[in-house]
Amino acid sequence: MEAEKSCGVCPLAETMEVIGSKWKPLILFHLREGAERSGILQRRVKGITNKMFTQSIRELEADGLVARKVYPVVPPKVEYMLSARGKSLLPILEQLDQWGREVLLAEQV
Repeated sequence: MEAEKSCGVCPLAETMEVIGSKWKPLILFHLREGAERSGILQRRVKGITNKMFTQSIRELEADGLVARKVYPVVPPKVEYMLSARGKSLLPILEQLDQWGREVLLAEQV
């Protein structure tokens, strides 16, 4: 609340602006174990279209959460990894994952 009063911006709204899509948290979560090639990462995020993957990964890169490494080979090889800023979100994403597991277990009872 104090941050909101001092600068007129809601911190949660800012956070949701950066990671608040259906796909961005999933992409970030799948990168928690290390760098992934573009095609592999896209396949790991079940249900995402090529267009949405490209849009989401570019936005994550622009926001400084994901870094991209391009290898000068043919065919082109691109890997994505979490930046330091992206890694700072891991505890939150892991808590959301745990909460989801608990909800799924409660629904099975």
